[in-house]
Amino acid sequence: MDIPNLMYIDGEWVASSDGCTLDIINPATEEAVDTIPVATETDVDRAIEAADRAWHSWREVDAWTRSATLRKTADLVRDRADAIAAVITEEQGKTIAEARSETLAAADQFDWYADEARRIYGRLVDGHSRAHRIMVMRQPIGPVAAFSPWNFPALLSARKMAPAIAAGCSVVVKPAREAPRTTLCLAQACHDAGVPRGVVNIVTGDSGMISRKLCLSPIIRKVTLTGSVPVGQELLRLCAEAIKPVTMELGGHNPVLVFEDADIERAAEICARGKFRNNGQVCIAASRFFVQESAAAHFTERFVAVTRGLRQGNGRDPKTDVGPLANRRRLESTEAFVADAVEKGAKVECGGMRASEFPKGFFYKPTVLTGVTNDMDIMNEEPFCPVAPITTFDTLDDALAQANNTKFGLAAYVFTRNTRTMFLAAEGLEAGMIGVNNLVIASAEIPFGGVKASGFGREGGSEGIEAYTIAKYVNILL
Repeated sequence: MDIPNLMYIDGEWVASSDGCTLDIINPATEEAVDTIPVATETDVDRAIEAADRAWHSWREVDAWTRSATLRKTADLVRDRADAIAAVITEEQGKTIAEARSETLAAADQFDWYADEARRIYGRLVDGHSRAHRIMVMRQPIGPVAAFSPWNFPALLSARKMAPAIAAGCSVVVKPAREAPRTTLCLAQACHDAGVPRGVVNIVTGDSGMISRKLCLSPIIRKVTLTGSVPVGQELLRLCAEAIKPVTMELGGHNPVLVFEDADIERAAEICARGKFRNNGQVCIAASRFFVQESAAAHFTERFVAVTRGLRQGNGRDPKTDVGPLANRRRLESTEAFVADAVEKGAKVECGGMRASEFPKGFFYKPTVLTGVTNDMDIMNEEPFCPVAPITTFDTLDDALAQANNTKFGLAAYVFTRNTRTMFLAAEGLEAGMIGVNNLVIASAEIPFGGVKASGFGREGGSEGIEAYTIAKYVNILL
């Protein structure tokens, strides 16, 4: 397939109205691999107007037709998985295996919402009087503004596009500037599957201007973001001014509780491989490891051994386990986290430095820290990096107190063989999602989201499509 590098507005591939572009940088080589347009205000206005026109007709299309269109989109994404995965690796850095897995997960989103399009239910309610009939129907909310991040550019764009389309909405997507071509590949699949013009629009470029235009436009009825807490706060301020609903999937700093009765070898292997997936640049990544004191030495020894065995390199190489970080900001942030921890007394068990064998690229060695304390930045700020801090706890209450000592509440993980411990830990952890004896908790059929500063609202599952509808109440006097 030809890889699109133009914006997609009103069913057409278009350059910026003033011709400006920005470079796409390969994080493994630091070389420019392509350019994309920098949208002007005129371009964004055109996308908003296209979405407005399209949703008035798309909302009238029957659910079976919407479902069939989404199913075809899913099929096309799967057929093009190798090509899309290559784009992800080139502009984001993750391994080709992870990129392909992400692409297939994006296809699953379109598949799942192909079914959910036919499951938008209303209800009849008995009222106070038999002379009245009360009906509640769900209708599409209207044009949607969607902001997707760079760490999973296919999956997280699809997780917004698919339910919006299924519900009968139109959507304007602003992908992250680091990895926009992946989202454009999804737009190409929608186009080829027969999604009508204007239902899907993709604008690229200056996040600040585009955010303001989309959030403040009276045409846009709903905003959804996956991003950082500061970006979420800014969009919330804009949406508060415009009075419109939002779904926010923001940061995470996700604890792992490893109890002494767990299978320690297995837990360490799962945690080490899971931690360094996508170089730790995962909102639900395990990022704080709390191990019961009696099992800490065993767990740490195995965790470090697995980490040292990970192969680092260009994500295009199928033998690579860990690619580069996505951009220079992440590399410098990783260095700052480690420097702060070491200065405050942490011990570097492995890694702890840039990968000097790569003269180019944003490579940092997978790192394990022990002796960490709560005053270290790595224990308080969302790290989004290949650094695993390990500390200890004594009792379940101690573990919960340490795990919940954060403003975030996205995900948490528990490793234990004790059913009582499992339930008490799952109930006591302040997080929107819990994994027990595994780190794999994201899929199309589940409600994905967090609590506290990790945001509100849910994506995925039946909750995902409801977010793009309104409940309309009708009272009928017979």
